[in-house]
Amino acid sequence: MHLTTLETAEKVPFNLDGHKMFTNEKVELVHLALKPNEEIALHANPFDVIFFVLEGAGLVLFEKEIFNVEPNTSIFIEKDKQRGMRNHSNSIFRVLVCKVF
Repeated sequence: MHLTTLETAEKVPFNLDGHKMFTNEKVELVHLALKPNEEIALHANPFDVIFFVLEGAGLVLFEKEIFNVEPNTSIFIEKDKQRGMRNHSNSIFRVLVCKVF
């Protein structure tokens, strides 16, 4: 068993409030908190990703589409597809990111 709290989790290597909650050779779980008006620009990665909205409202950018998302919503995006997100609200937008390798 391995127990990780948000306070003890390793910070992501970007200028974001993100913490690696779990990592192994198959999956990485990241807790991400975007401040109001904070954005992750469109980008592609060589792995599938699942976003699960924990708190707040935001936008998920996918290829040339934009989706409004709210808590208890999951979004699956295949590898090599353009993805990003934006907090367009006045409160924190918390998302659990599951990277599947």
